[in-house]
Amino acid sequence: MLFEDFDLSDDLLDALYAMHFEECTPIQEQAIPVVLDRRDLIAIAQTGTGKTAAYLLPVIDLLAELPEADGFVNCIVMAPTRELAQQIERQMDGFSYYLPLSSIAVYGGTDGAGFARQQKGMKAGADVVIATPGRLQALLQIGGIDLSKVRYFVLDEADRMLDMGFYDDIMAIAKLLPKERQTLLFSATMPPKIRKLAQSLLNDPVEVKIAPSRPVEKIKQSAIFCYEDDKQRTLTDILKKRRGERVIVFAASKHGVRDLTRDLRRSGIKAAEIHSDLDQQQREETIRGFRSGRIEVIVATDLLARGIDIDEVMLVVNYDVPREPEDYVHRVGRTARANADGEAVTLVSPRDRRAFARVESTLKIKIAAENRPASSPRPASDRPARSDKKGNNRPDNRNKGNNQQSDDKNNGEDRRPAGNKGKRRYYGKPRKPGGSTPQ
Repeated sequence: MLFEDFDLSDDLLDALYAMHFEECTPIQEQAIPVVLDRRDLIAIAQTGTGKTAAYLLPVIDLLAELPEADGFVNCIVMAPTRELAQQIERQMDGFSYYLPLSSIAVYGGTDGAGFARQQKGMKAGADVVIATPGRLQALLQIGGIDLSKVRYFVLDEADRMLDMGFYDDIMAIAKLLPKERQTLLFSATMPPKIRKLAQSLLNDPVEVKIAPSRPVEKIKQSAIFCYEDDKQRTLTDILKKRRGERVIVFAASKHGVRDLTRDLRRSGIKAAEIHSDLDQQQREETIRGFRSGRIEVIVATDLLARGIDIDEVMLVVNYDVPREPEDYVHRVGRTARANADGEAVTLVSPRDRRAFARVESTLKIKIAAENRPASSPRPASDRPARSDKKGNNRPDNRNKGNNQQSDDKNNGEDRRPAGNKGKRRYYGKPRKPGGSTPQ
């Protein structure tokens, strides 16, 4: 279906054609008519399917009929992260280019001057406010912001906002809005908590569900089974074969991201890192370098798995298998966006096998896999190294004798005094016969 098949204004269609948007995605085809019909909407669709345009386009078209927002707000779009808020703002600017609509994005991570600019912009009024829940709450608590004329209330990635603990903020903001409004809820999943939120905020909504949350068909998925110690070499080999392409590598922790980025740079790969320890300016600088080609590879935590729309990411690598299948979907969804092709490769060590099997089982897919030979001969009984809480590998002494550790220290010799051999020592209070070990 084409956008021109909808009853959208000529100015909006001109902006779409200028951005080379002609054909709708399935979520846009089903959601846009519902919004134009002024019905509340629950839309369940995975990342990378065009959800943002599915609500922005009809809302922009409806806003064009309203008086200019002077000292008040016409529409609020709530998003879980500042990265997603910035992305929505960019799309809003593009779609409304030929229309006299105003918009402002408010999110955390700014300095005092940035906070003051956001406060001033909110008080001046805007047709569309794109906000993270925490920052919008902070601005509302100061006062002087008029939400009494809000006509449209949009929740984007609602499931993630609840995962991040924003339920109370969302409900507090909703109480300040007029009851006569149109509410649109977009989510990748529909757990009970989202159903509860929808019942509280929406009025007789139409529900649109595109498909179970799983990677889009245009993503070529594969896996490489290798030992943990060989992951670094395997990743480096993959990246050296994909020079000149944009690649995102996902690791489980920020410590792992830092170590992996350092090792890739030592191998001559232009890599940079993104994780929660970096401030907003550092993240934006990294993304700008990635878009310009100065950086070839971004190594990131799941912070980058949602809310970042970067064109022409050709490859996503899961260095660590995500613990939740839904995280796998969002990670690989960074490629094959806007109907482009893409590839996702997952490195699976022995300790990742169970999590990888859960991904396949939950998503009802079978991912093609190959075995990577070990870099050095290993005995058949070899097991992967375990990790401590900091992610550092430690020796695996399973299947060894109970006294293996002490025997190693004493070269296999039992050095206890002869009178104590064969006796057990108790420390602390002795257990009573038939009792349990003190807790």
